[in-house]
Amino acid sequence: MKLQRMNRRALALGALAVSGALALTACGSDETGNPGEGSSNAAAQSNIKCDDASGQVLADGSSAQKNAVDAWVKQFSAACQVEINYKAGGSGAGVTAFTQGQVPWAGSDSALKPDEVAASKKICSGGQGIDLPMVGGPIAVGYNVPGVDKLVLDSATIAKIFDSKITKWNDPEIAKLNPDAKLPNLKIQAFHRSDESGTTDNFTKYLIATAKKDFPYEGGKAWQAKGGQSAPQSSGVAAQVKQTAGAIGYFELSYAKDGIKTVAIDTGAAEPVEATVDNATKAIAEAKVVGTGKDLALELNYATKADGAYPMVLVTYEIVCDKGNKAETLPAVKAFLRYAASEDGQKILAENDYAPMPEEIITKVRTTVESLS
Repeated sequence: MKLQRMNRRALALGALAVSGALALTACGSDETGNPGEGSSNAAAQSNIKCDDASGQVLADGSSAQKNAVDAWVKQFSAACQVEINYKAGGSGAGVTAFTQGQVPWAGSDSALKPDEVAASKKICSGGQGIDLPMVGGPIAVGYNVPGVDKLVLDSATIAKIFDSKITKWNDPEIAKLNPDAKLPNLKIQAFHRSDESGTTDNFTKYLIATAKKDFPYEGGKAWQAKGGQSAPQSSGVAAQVKQTAGAIGYFELSYAKDGIKTVAIDTGAAEPVEATVDNATKAIAEAKVVGTGKDLALELNYATKADGAYPMVLVTYEIVCDKGNKAETLPAVKAFLRYAASEDGQKILAENDYAPMPEEIITKVRTTVESLS
């Protein structure tokens, strides 16, 4: 299976060659989602405006959006003479690389903090780093419990599981939410991210907003709760869940592949809510823009109880200078972000288990991208 996957990946990368090989250095072994074949690909590529974009662009950041970036790069690099190298080293690594001037744009599942904005002013000549919400989606809670095909949890049980307060799968609190399931007397193996991660930040924001009593932590990109095991990037957590009986972990829906089952969340709505793109979009639609100026940072409503709204969501921001971008990379970065925010770019998201941005938000992103200088 591993050899077949490598062969498929090699073939896919080979097909992307445009005046040289496209190098994708993102961490993990996840295959790029296929946004379509034949005429639909050609149509998408024909709508991409390359301008004077050329050369190579190095970027880093959120592994949550890796599969989305892969899909975008496939289309963009086939249309423009640009090589995009996105190293999905995690949101923390991406923001650091950006504020140190190592990359012209980065991906982060958390908006820039005040000290990070201050640091960005040193590399954005006459400007500062801004947050452009581009990718949305559910944070799925994946599990591996033999004999259990459906599982419902609420925020309190999730908090206790990841804080080592519930340690067996047949615990009465889990059984109460799953009266028809045959829960085994099996130790829970809870996996969290080992690297600083916006996925962790959003996952814990949900727990703090809805189960603060059971998750008494400040939250943030670094994991703070007790116990558990760790793995790097979303792909690493997903791999551990897949291969470990009794495991549970959190990662973006696009990583819930190869038979990994996901938890339905009891939010207090009429029915438990599944982790789907449509359900995530319903929750993201309640977000408010709280950034100032050209910054489009969002405030998400993690405590929504609306029917069909999956509350455990994240939004990945593309972080770039509003002014003072480097002349040698600005055309390529601007063209790539323009495509990512376009109707075609956003359409690809849904085809790869991500949620497109609501129209009101993505319209503001498009306007801001055009103003980058």
